[in-house]
This record gives sequence, structure tokens and C-alpha cells, in this order.
Amino acid sequence: MEKIRVLSNYRLEKARQDLETARINFEHGMLTQSINRSYYAAFHALRALLAYDSFDSKRHSSILGYFNKNYIANDKIEQEYYRIIASAFDIRTRCDYQDFYIISKDETKKQLKDAEKFVDMIERYIDRWYK
Repeated sequence: MEKIRVLSNYRLEKARQDLETARINFEHGMLTQSINRSYYAAFHALRALLAYDSFDSKRHSSILGYFNKNYIANDKIEQEYYRIIASAFDIRTRCDYQDFYIISKDETKKQLKDAEKFVDMIERYIDRWYK
């Protein structure tokens, strides 16, 4: 269990660093980069939780699917949080891979706030159930 706790804490630290980078990027008008780091903050937080299930995947869709099936569908976590990370994944993908995709400052700010909310929820969940 100690190895899992160390891995989870490592992933949470990555999530916190990504949030900080997303904030800095946003403040400097680097919206696409902020979107990217906001998504990865939520993603690394999710992987921190899934460490306790000994689940990981190289495919983001597999991680999101596992989360949906094992936490959202079972009402362990509110459905709103799946919508947050699924939307963040979609927007990040468009920003990273679609030429000329323009993200607004308001959309970027919302994604940053949603990522903060998601990371906070994951930290509270882990504290409640695993510490």
C-alpha cells in the first residue's frame, strides 16, 4: 500500500504543477498552452486516484472510460466530474491537433477553473477513502 500512496502522491504533485503552469500560461495569454496544462492537471489527478485501483493505461480514453464505469456509473463520484474531464480532453485534443482552432479567453478560464475543481475533488476523495 505504501508504494501506491507514493505513486498517487507523485501524480498529485504533477497535477498541482500542471495547474500552476496552466495559471501562468493563462496570465500570459498563452491560451492553448493553458488548455493543455489544465487538462493534464485533471488527467494526472485522475491517475493518482486510479493508482489505488492498480489501473493505468497509455490511452487517455481507456482511463476516462475506467473512471466513468467504476466511479461515475456507481455514484461514487458525481457525474459532473466526468463531464469536466471529458470536455477538457475534447478541447485539449482540438487545441493540440486541429490547425487554426481558436480557443477564447473565457473558455480557457472556465477550463482552468474546472481543472482546479477536479483536482480538489480528487484530493478530497483520496483523503477520505485512502488515507
